[in-house]
Amino acid sequence: MAGTPYIVTRGIVLRETETKEADKILTLLTEDRGKVSVIARGVRRKSCRYAACAQPLVWSEWTLYQKGDWYYANDGSTIELFNGLRTDLDAMALGFYFAELTETVTAEDTVSGDLLRLLLNGLYALSALRKPPALVKPAFELKLLCLAGYEPLADGCAWCGCPDPEQPLLDVVQGVLRCRSCGGGESGLSMPLCRDSLAALRHIVYGDPKRLYSFRLGPEPLRRLGDAAEAFAAAQLERGFKTLDFYKSLQPVEIPPK
Repeated sequence: MAGTPYIVTRGIVLRETETKEADKILTLLTEDRGKVSVIARGVRRKSCRYAACAQPLVWSEWTLYQKGDWYYANDGSTIELFNGLRTDLDAMALGFYFAELTETVTAEDTVSGDLLRLLLNGLYALSALRKPPALVKPAFELKLLCLAGYEPLADGCAWCGCPDPEQPLLDVVQGVLRCRSCGGGESGLSMPLCRDSLAALRHIVYGDPKRLYSFRLGPEPLRRLGDAAEAFAAAQLERGFKTLDFYKSLQPVEIPPK
């Protein structure tokens, strides 16, 4: 297209929608333009030279052009396919959930470098580092909410101020920590933690982002952290996620002890 000003940017596909005979509409999270919608014409044809770039959870360099309110793909080259996800259904399903979460909290045409780095690092942790999904999931959920402006207050009980609450709970609606005996007792909106799961939550919220996934927890503290993080995300964003439902459908059913 002679005279068309091309835009070169790097972005990851958060979502794809098939349209017409061979086209897709892609939701990209880019380095310098934030979240944008891109029409990729003919990308479903085998002959398309950048078809690999137009898959969900692929990080690529794109050549785009803008026409009206839409961006159109002209070319692309893959940077990272996250192949480890594509051989592990649990990891792939969790990656789709991360993408849906990220899309939910990201505004159109607003640069979101921290959110993009979080997503790429989360996918890398699952794909290349083979971190346990049960550990990566709550760390990603909590850190994403922090970056999106929903950071929980986790430095002490919001009622009595105790820095080490007795039988700590996370109020997922108010986004505060409390002792079980404070704030009117236990409610369905507060998720029980323990000393180790609270320490992990503080590491995620207040620690070095580069060491986000560098913690370990036993099965029960990890379960508590996971339940609290998932409930916190659902309460703060006030919605459910089909990708999360799919991920959870893949998990083995826990049989309670007799």
